[in-house]
Amino acid sequence: MLSQAGIYAGAFPKCFNRNLRVKRKKRIPPRSPERLLVPNKQGECWSMDFMSDSSYNQRRFRTFNVIDDFNREALGIDIAVSLPAGRVTRYLDKLAEYHGVTISFLLFPACNNMKIGCRSFLLSSLYRV
Repeated sequence: MLSQAGIYAGAFPKCFNRNLRVKRKKRIPPRSPERLLVPNKQGECWSMDFMSDSSYNQRRFRTFNVIDDFNREALGIDIAVSLPAGRVTRYLDKLAEYHGVTISFLLFPACNNMKIGCRSFLLSSLYRV
């Protein structure tokens, strides 16, 4: 009678099978991060990163930051609701015209998910990623 109503007295139903194997959490080996090389002159290496935040009225926006690694100067910050690859490449071209072409870029993990257009631009131009 109770089992027909969905109430089980005493025994567990099959969905509560206690003979299941417990999966252990895989241990990740400790990593030793590489030390970043300090550039010798200004404009030798730039760092790029994307950030996201929201305004007071909960409107989300993204920023694209480019920083010179030698003196930690922010070369430019592009702020928009959406930053497609074409806009990022145009912004990098504008920075290269104003500050000169850099030798290399340092990409942060968020930049590794960039669209194909931006990555192909960086790889096809004079920049060493």
